[in-house]
This record gives sequence, C-alpha cells and structure tokens, in this order.
Amino acid sequence: MSGKKTYSIHGVVILIAISIPLFISFVVKDNKPNLTGIVISDEKPKLSSETWFNGSYQADMDDYNNDHWAFKEIMVRLNNQLYYKYFNQIRVNGFVIGKENYLFSESYIFSAFGDDDVNENRVVTLMQKAKVIQDTLKKKGIDLLFVYAPGKGKYCEEFVEDKYRHSVKQTNHDLFVKYGSANGINQLDLYTLFQLLKPITPYPLFPRFGHHWSYYGECIAVDTIIKHIEHLHHCDMPNISYSQIDVVDTARSRDADVLKSMNLYCNPDQNMKLAYPQVGFENDSLKNATRVLTISDSYWYGPVYLGVPANCFAGGQFWYYYNKVIPSPVAGEKVEVWQLDLKQSIESNQVIMLLYSDGNLSGFGNNFINDAYEMYTSPKTFYARVEINKQIQTYAKQIRELPALLKKSTQKSNDLRIPLDSAIKLDAMKMCGMIK
Repeated sequence: MSGKKTYSIHGVVILIAISIPLFISFVVKDNKPNLTGIVISDEKPKLSSETWFNGSYQADMDDYNNDHWAFKEIMVRLNNQLYYKYFNQIRVNGFVIGKENYLFSESYIFSAFGDDDVNENRVVTLMQKAKVIQDTLKKKGIDLLFVYAPGKGKYCEEFVEDKYRHSVKQTNHDLFVKYGSANGINQLDLYTLFQLLKPITPYPLFPRFGHHWSYYGECIAVDTIIKHIEHLHHCDMPNISYSQIDVVDTARSRDADVLKSMNLYCNPDQNMKLAYPQVGFENDSLKNATRVLTISDSYWYGPVYLGVPANCFAGGQFWYYYNKVIPSPVAGEKVEVWQLDLKQSIESNQVIMLLYSDGNLSGFGNNFINDAYEMYTSPKTFYARVEINKQIQTYAKQIRELPALLKKSTQKSNDLRIPLDSAIKLDAMKMCGMIK
C-alpha cells in the first residue's frame, strides 16, 4: 500500500511540475524572455481558415509558445552556463573561447591567419573599379576613402588557441593594401596602426569579452580618421577632446558585447582594466560642414553611438553593410539603401568612406563598388537591374522587419550554412514566386 501511495505522490509532483510553466504562461501576459542575440517571435499567430488548413498556424503557434513559455529565459541561461563551465564552450554562433577567457569570432581568427583568402583576381578587379569610381567622384569634388579596421584575431593572436595557429603566407588585408596602393586608392590602414600601437598604449585596444575594438581604441580610431579626412579633403573638421579618462575593471559601452550575447546565468569576473575617455566635440558649425557617408560593418556602430556623424561628419549617414540607413531619412520608418536614389545620395556628400574590419574584407563594400561602377559607366543597365531587384528587396525588407519571418531565415542560414543575407534573399525570391 505504501508503495502505491508513494507512486501516486510522485505522479502528482511530476504533474504539478509540468503544469506550473503552462499555468504561468497563461496567467502572465508578457513572458518574452530577456535574451540577447536570439530572434523571438513577438506577434502571436492569427488563426484563419487558410492558416489552419495549410498547417502554418499549428507550426507558428508551436514556435511562439516555445519562445514565450514561462521558464524559457532561465533555462537558456542555465544551459549556456553548463556548457561554459564544464565544456568551455559558448553558445554564441560563430564564437569560441581562447586562452585566458578571451572570446573570438572564429572567422576573425581565420582572417588573422590567412585562412579565408579571397581570390586575388577578384581583389584586383575590385580595386580597378574603385579607381574608376574614385576618379569620377573626384571630378565632382568628392573623395573616396577605404579604411581597413583591425580585427581581434590578429590583435590578440597570442590568446588564440594553438589549434588555429600556423605560419601566415598572405591575408586578405595584405591583398587589399597591395592592390589598393597599386591602383592609387585613398587608403587608411588602421589594422597596421593598431599593431604598431599595441606595445605602447597604456590601455587595451581590444577587450577580453568584446568583439570590436575597445571604447578607448575606438576613440583613437575616430581621431585618426578625422585627421586623415582633413588631410585628404583639405578641410577643417571639429576636434575631439578628452576631459578625463575613467579606468574601470567592469566593461562599459560595447566592450562586453559577446559576454552579453552568451546569456549566462552568472557572468564571470572580467579582470581587465579598461579606459573610458569622456569625449567632447568642438562646437563649430563652420567646421562641421564636410558631409561624410560611411559604408561599414558593425565597427561603425560605436562611433555612431559616440556622436561622430552628427558632430563631425555634418550629419552624414551610416549605411550598415550597404543595407540599413542610419539615421533613417523618414521619421518612424526603417529605410534601406535600395530605396534611395544611389547617385543623388552619393553626390550629396563630400567624402565616401568604406570602413571594414579584416574579418569582412571578403565582402568589402557589400556590392557598393560594383553598383557605383555600373551606375557611372553603364547607367542604362544599372537602372534596369535595379527595377528588377526591387520586388525581391521589398520582400527581403519585410523578412528583416518581422521577427517570425526573420527567425525562419535565420534557421535556414544555420541549416544550409550560408550567410543570413543569402538565406533572406532565397526566402524573398520564394515569396515573390521566382523560385519554388
């Protein structure tokens, strides 16, 4: 009898344990987990006869419930903590742990050791086209500038695990500098500058738990860029000043962006002195008159947050991966580059700056160079192609803006091991009937 009673109690306990998350999910209205870097389905699927009979409602509802169940956040954090503590792994796509807890994007390690080499002829062609663009713009009083940003894999290579390390024959950075110089391209090599500064700077230029240059390194980079543009464009731009530098052992700004994306239950001690200059900009409207358009990867987000475009670049836009326009030219609406008049947008600036880190040199400019080259050398074919692509871009924008669609494209990207943009394009082409 006692055995049956014990079994019954166990069954009740299990039933209650299973029911609690379900009960909380129904009672509590907002169960959205506070997790970084994870696409969450925000909008609850709508039931209709069409979605019911084609099976999409059931699948979308399962996905929504999986994202919003009561203990989603704590379970994800505990799971990630387990992998981090006992297997020395981080649950951040594409990132690995190096020596002394340094975190790296694996692709940036490959870049540092020349394992992601771009076809040399492709770089030659790219620079030849860039030279045509540079000369064309120069006649209009506009300067083109290529900036090569440093990557953590190279700067912190002593902390890269030994399994990645080997002698380096040639990197993409080597190719870009070589053929950029051979074609007379205006270049600023921050990659090499950071290597030269590494043994003499008093504070780290890359943080242990961050992906991008440190806030301190970012300030050095911005100051260098402004001085270079002044020399290139023969202009006077607002100066940057530092009233004081705060030195702390807990990362601020984006200096622990990867750590945040790890979604741990308990973060490790950071154990690194990081510097944070208190930045001020010279307030002179006559100097803040050189409008700079920046086309870049995520490295330029930091200077945007710092206020560089508004205070030094005369309000020049940031085209994130030649896609998202920051700030949006239409209040309350997300605008992408394909929605703009490319020629008019380019020629409303005095400087066009392309800034990419070494891990993204394989996609340098994200087709801006090809588009601008075709637009200036063969406008008829360029504008015909633009019209054809508008339908695809419309659906691609819809995917990027709707979490439920973006989540499916993200899953496709992981399953097919292709870039997210490629997965979005495939889904967009399917939506507009170009592929099945």
